[in-house]
Amino acid sequence: MLRMALAWAAVLVWMPRMEAAAPARSGPNPDAVALAARIDKALDAAWKARKITPAEPATDGEFLRRVYLDLAGRIPTVAEARTFLADTRPDRRQRLIADLLSRASYARHMTTVWRRLLMPEADSNIQFAFLTVGFDSWLRKQFAENIGYDKMAREILTVAIDQRAQQQIFGNDITKPTPIGYYFAKEVKPENLAAGSARVFLGLRLECAQCHDHPFASWTRDQFWGLAAFYAGLSGRDNGGGFVTPEREVGDRREISIPGTERVVQASFPDGGEPVWKFKAGSRQTLADWMTDKKNPYFARAAVNRVWAHLFGIGLVEPVDEMAGGQDTKVYHAELLDELAKAFADHNFDLRFIFEAIAGSKAYQLTSRGAGPAPLYSRQLLRGLTGEQLFDSLAVATGQPNVLGDDPFAIYFGNQDARGQFLTKYGRQSGKPSDHETSIIQALLLMNGEFVDGATHPSKSELLGALLEAPFLAEKSRIEAIYLATLSRMPTERELEKADSFIGRAAAATDAQQTRTEAIADVFWALINSTEFAFNH
Repeated sequence: MLRMALAWAAVLVWMPRMEAAAPARSGPNPDAVALAARIDKALDAAWKARKITPAEPATDGEFLRRVYLDLAGRIPTVAEARTFLADTRPDRRQRLIADLLSRASYARHMTTVWRRLLMPEADSNIQFAFLTVGFDSWLRKQFAENIGYDKMAREILTVAIDQRAQQQIFGNDITKPTPIGYYFAKEVKPENLAAGSARVFLGLRLECAQCHDHPFASWTRDQFWGLAAFYAGLSGRDNGGGFVTPEREVGDRREISIPGTERVVQASFPDGGEPVWKFKAGSRQTLADWMTDKKNPYFARAAVNRVWAHLFGIGLVEPVDEMAGGQDTKVYHAELLDELAKAFADHNFDLRFIFEAIAGSKAYQLTSRGAGPAPLYSRQLLRGLTGEQLFDSLAVATGQPNVLGDDPFAIYFGNQDARGQFLTKYGRQSGKPSDHETSIIQALLLMNGEFVDGATHPSKSELLGALLEAPFLAEKSRIEAIYLATLSRMPTERELEKADSFIGRAAAATDAQQTRTEAIADVFWALINSTEFAFNH
């Protein structure tokens, strides 16, 4: 009786303890709600001017799944889905957005998103993979405490480079939150640091001008090396195998020689401005002052554009790394981008605020249903899940919270756990609409990989077993629970009828109980392997 009662409770709740309870929120941020309304007003005017008919609003189930994937990096649990779908308050969507932004899963997901932007080297070079241990810990702390984006950027740009840097990476201080790994990954080279900081913080792809003037934009070689000169005081030591560790810094060094030439370039800003040097302020501090200033023409706009691209699949400026324009650059709504950037800066570069405003817009909450292009964000785009989103969603759907531990060392030694093994085989999907491809290995991994096989087998999956053993539960309720667990919605009448018929035919077999059990597990497996599960829509 006790086991049956526990099984019944598991079916009703089906909520793995993935994170601590979120701190209480008073509700949506009024400023974010007001900015969301201005977003919709601007887009509505653009649609009318171009005679574009926007898509219908997304259903509550569509919105629920989308916002969880975008802000928490996973689908909702059955309990979370039931709670939201039963909510009748008119502002339930705004409340959910605000709640998700205060959760630990938001900080965890944003850590993955932004570390991949800041340290792409760690995904392609095993030598740099261990750097993510400390860097991810530092990033997660920033997002958990909602540190201003300008302060995050400043700490990365100005972190101390000295003998302690090596101790923080190699010594007993390895888990101390620090962004020092950023400099290790860039091999302490001024040109790498200049290219990386310009791309992420300014939305400028200046590295194309490293060897010659940019062929399709106005950037010159002197401008690139002028930015690199702010890092000219750094020096590192090659420890073999191309792994360079930072050693020391001459803080007031402000010039750099261009490789292959006899020319020396003074430190200068990409917008043409000349630095105003301050007493005892190093070159990197001067660069950080300019870069994070509210009047900087790129910093706030680049950040907002990345957030918009994260939520819509395409930025207000595309590519997101060509904010200054170029031959292939497309600007979809310059005025709206400027307004969002100003609001972002005025709210002290609060990333939660800008996420809440954009996700709270009616435009973000449109359905993805429809064929052909979606001009000016007139409907949502289909976006394939990243490897991390897919694995974490599988863990939620199959009730395996233990595989989502927060051990920072699992990031580097991840091949030893289920998540690491999955990501190694699945690869690094970008989550962009145009980049999603599924290989044969990835398809096989979802169909019969060890993790999915165990999670969908009645004798191996604790929660699937609980669902099957729950007393007094009608077949319809079992099917509904499976749909909520995987697709975050109730089945349609047609889907319910087909699933019920499939299970019913199995139950009519000689070994009715065994075949019925296998049939329910097959429905569960089929939903996990469906296109609807693999995409953010």
